[in-house]
Amino acid sequence: MEKRQLKTFFVRTYGCQMNELDSELMIGALEKRGLSRVQEEEDADLLLFNTCSIRDLAERKVMGKIGQLGRSPHKRSLIGVTGCMAMAKKERIFRKLPHVDFVVGTNNISDLNAVLDEVLETGKQTIRTDSTFEENLNYFDAVRDDPVKAFVSIIRGCDKYCTYCVVPYTRGKEVSRPAQDIVAECKQLAAKGYKEITLLGQNVNSYGKDAPEWNVLFHDLLYQLDKIEGVERIRFMTSHPCDITVELMQAIRDLPSVCEFVHFPIQAGSSRILRKMNRRYTLEQYLEKVQLLREIVPNVSLGTDIIVGFPTETEEEFQMTYDIFKQIRYSVAFLFAYSARKGTPAFRWTDDVPEEVKQERLQRLIQLHQEISNEEMQSLIGSEVEILVEQRNKTESLKGRTRCWKKVIFNGEDNLIGSLQRVKVTGCNHQTLYGERLKSANLPASDSR
Repeated sequence: MEKRQLKTFFVRTYGCQMNELDSELMIGALEKRGLSRVQEEEDADLLLFNTCSIRDLAERKVMGKIGQLGRSPHKRSLIGVTGCMAMAKKERIFRKLPHVDFVVGTNNISDLNAVLDEVLETGKQTIRTDSTFEENLNYFDAVRDDPVKAFVSIIRGCDKYCTYCVVPYTRGKEVSRPAQDIVAECKQLAAKGYKEITLLGQNVNSYGKDAPEWNVLFHDLLYQLDKIEGVERIRFMTSHPCDITVELMQAIRDLPSVCEFVHFPIQAGSSRILRKMNRRYTLEQYLEKVQLLREIVPNVSLGTDIIVGFPTETEEEFQMTYDIFKQIRYSVAFLFAYSARKGTPAFRWTDDVPEEVKQERLQRLIQLHQEISNEEMQSLIGSEVEILVEQRNKTESLKGRTRCWKKVIFNGEDNLIGSLQRVKVTGCNHQTLYGERLKSANLPASDSR
């Protein structure tokens, strides 16, 4: 039988920023192999689905999409499933989706081409899903669509084992990446013209704790990266409240490139629910850290994740979450109704909050978030903010973000893309600020938001 030839590939990414970076790495590996990336599924010899498993809805979307391909009258493309769903379901993917040709887990991205060779040689379904991660990825080969901002991995995996979360099982234990490799990659990105780096990890605050011999913790890494010429902004996510330190807070305050935005997920406002989630802090301890962070970095903006309807959550406990949200006034919030994930400790518990109650609580929290966001946006009208100009939007205006993640659009020329600009805010609409570029150089922004 003649060996099958692959010339083109299509990648669809689901889930978090780490998945986006993993896709960029796989795209780089496939292009190095000689394949060309296409933008339409029907044009591809290889279809790659980089999946998310954090919520049931994300899994069902992927399963439905790939299931459709099995019934498609189009030419038979090679189909691969990678990412967290690959780790969570492993061989079960082949049973549910028999037309899938290979499964590659989050710890086996570097094996992608070897897996392809095996599938093409044997014609048999192939799986690689190692439980542990070895730092062997070639990040310099990543192909990035964005010419201004880049994701950089600093730590993979998670050791926290929250009772609702599949990440420790799909990503494995924490493995930090050597600081010199991170610095080298960021220097290369700066040389290519990248202005903003987002440091990624399931828990960036744990960076370096698994390798004490390095004597480099997260705040130490930030001090090294801040020295790189050309990198205007450094962001990071996600931060576990347990591991944020005074030294990290001081680095956010003192380092010019580090943005004053911290994604600091509370998950719930009840200490009892937090204990049931195995979040390892009480509400009081969380609030103490927020207060200390705001004392050290007065202009800091906070983001959060919140799950409503966790097993046994009462109306009073949800109200505590609502009240804490109102008190802290998060600028960015990812809000979800609880969905049980197979393989987690919480999956064994009775999911006893009715779905209609979960949705009602979720809508109340979303409404509160919108009210707070609208008030915050209104308060910025008339102020001057610093914008990193990223691209043109659909209406051909320039689009960018403030240091604290507010989206701003304004009119200007293409040569402003990739530069920092001062913009006077003139209006707002939902999650977007409108502004006018200030032509005078070196104008101080009235705040960093």
